[in-house]
Amino acid sequence: MKNNSTQKPRVVIVGGGFAGLYTAKALKDAPVDVTLIDKRNFHLFQPLLYQVATGNISPADISSPLRLVLRHHKNTQVILDEVLDVDPHTKQLILKGHEPISYDMLIVATGVSHFYFGNDHWQTFAPGLKTIEDALEIRRRIYMAFEAAEKETDPEIRQAWLTFVIVGGGPTGVELAGAIAEIAHSSLEGDFRQIDTTATQILLLEGMDRILPPYPPELSVKAQESLTKLGVTVQTKTLVTNVTEEMVTVRQEEQVKNIAAKTILWAAGVKASKMGEVLAQRTGAKLDRAGRVMVEPDLSVVGHPDLFVIGDLANFSHQGDKPLPGVAPVAMQQGEYMAKLIKKRITKEPIEAFYYIDRGSLAVIGQNSAVVNLGFVKLSGFLAWLIWVWAHIYYLIEFDNKLVVMVQWGWNYFTQGRGARLITGEASPSTFVEVEARENKSRPHSVSHQPAVKV
Repeated sequence: MKNNSTQKPRVVIVGGGFAGLYTAKALKDAPVDVTLIDKRNFHLFQPLLYQVATGNISPADISSPLRLVLRHHKNTQVILDEVLDVDPHTKQLILKGHEPISYDMLIVATGVSHFYFGNDHWQTFAPGLKTIEDALEIRRRIYMAFEAAEKETDPEIRQAWLTFVIVGGGPTGVELAGAIAEIAHSSLEGDFRQIDTTATQILLLEGMDRILPPYPPELSVKAQESLTKLGVTVQTKTLVTNVTEEMVTVRQEEQVKNIAAKTILWAAGVKASKMGEVLAQRTGAKLDRAGRVMVEPDLSVVGHPDLFVIGDLANFSHQGDKPLPGVAPVAMQQGEYMAKLIKKRITKEPIEAFYYIDRGSLAVIGQNSAVVNLGFVKLSGFLAWLIWVWAHIYYLIEFDNKLVVMVQWGWNYFTQGRGARLITGEASPSTFVEVEARENKSRPHSVSHQPAVKV
């Protein structure tokens, strides 16, 4: 159905992440009407989300309001809402708080969320890192752990507060582990009177035989060496079998053991957004094990040439022997490709299939340390860290964000401080219940344990 007021094709984009926003930006001067729908009013630069979670930068530094980014795009409308359903036959979207929206071409880029391998109740005790709220909750838990340890008199419980377990040895897990190690061994050193923060234990658990599995083996080795120097204990071939409020149970080959820890963070596994299931039901599209939509070479859904899935929600298996990774560069290139495809369709020009150009992968370990795989060269250490810093600042959306983050990083580099280490939100009752329970243990009505607040 065409837009009656302009007779221009109506392109509807669901999701304001890298894939969706890059599509919208590239359609600025195209002869189409663009509608961008997202349940958040901002674009989040997820690669730096761990820096918010560890108090290095503030949420606003890596968030850009969608309306501000697209304010000069006169052909683009932004709608703050949630898509509930799609009817590919009438070409309409059903929204939660808006009348149905018609489209000529639909682009779905709603991404992925945490996956706990069928143990969703673990999320209460081990939050993942995908949203601003996740980052603030993790930041609260990290810094609250040191505050609780400062007041704890029982040595075993104090050590549990000073034990951090990160599940998953991919880039997010590595970055979190390195950042927490720097907090304990550098940023907070000398700030407390009853505890020695350098006694903090940081465990990084990975089920495979090495961390950073997608990277070349030699860079995995370099990354583990750098983490070890920072004070992180890396345990590979380690499978998590249970997570509770204060314990992680793991299996290492035939051995099962419990790890007492008050702060557990999840960086293992993702699952597709619910739009994947909606599209499968409405179009018959096939999904992979993670719920991602199997797409055609031009990123369309089988049998629906005007319906496209891009970004982390898409399983693109037409290049190489495995699907493209769910990383920001893939999403960016797919967004730019979608804009080219739409423009060429309007002029009835053919377009080749999507092809991802891999310009390399990066993961930061800590201050002055990173690993970079550029294909033709593999780097680690300070030079790799400089490349990582430049790349992340370059891809931040707004200029003022780039300037703020650059100044903030420069200041933190020389001061070794973390200016955004604020504890926000209410503390979980279990943070204080053990101390209070021991103080009142002689009373029959002493305080009982309460479950942690669900993230």
